[in-house]
Amino acid sequence: MRSVSSLVATRATAVLGVALLLAARSPSVDATAKVLDATGRELGVLTFADAGAAISVTGTLRGLTPGVHGVHLHTVGRCDGPDFASAGAHWSPTPKQHGRANPDGPHHGDLMNLTVGADSSVVVKMSTPAGSLRGEHPLLDADGAAIVIHATTDDDKTAPSGNSGARIACGVVSGS
Repeated sequence: MRSVSSLVATRATAVLGVALLLAARSPSVDATAKVLDATGRELGVLTFADAGAAISVTGTLRGLTPGVHGVHLHTVGRCDGPDFASAGAHWSPTPKQHGRANPDGPHHGDLMNLTVGADSSVVVKMSTPAGSLRGEHPLLDADGAAIVIHATTDDDKTAPSGNSGARIACGVVSGS
């Protein structure tokens, strides 16, 4: 007959093994961005994780104007309102052009449009067309990065920002 301590140790080992297996299957959160509007009001937090040859971006935002909005990753980790120009240009470490529909594109930082519901919220689940947080041509370089939400739809082809209008929200991407 096995002792109680032996049974406890066996069960603890089994639980640890299951936890390690689940952790290996789940993408890790490697960075976050608290997204703020031009008045400084928090809209939500987005998480960023390396996902193969791309970066996944997930989370929920609340308080945006209903409709379709362009979203891009920018080269500087600053979000000085109200225009968020401090976030710099689109993240484009390779000689690509703006837009997923552009034959010479897309930039690494060209994300899909967000469709915000009538309740002013949106569940974000998207990924970059390429790139990594810390690998070759990293998003998280010496001056950081930001995610920017624009006032209108990105047409996915017109430089420099797809005619997506003013920058209405921004979040500094911070690594863990």
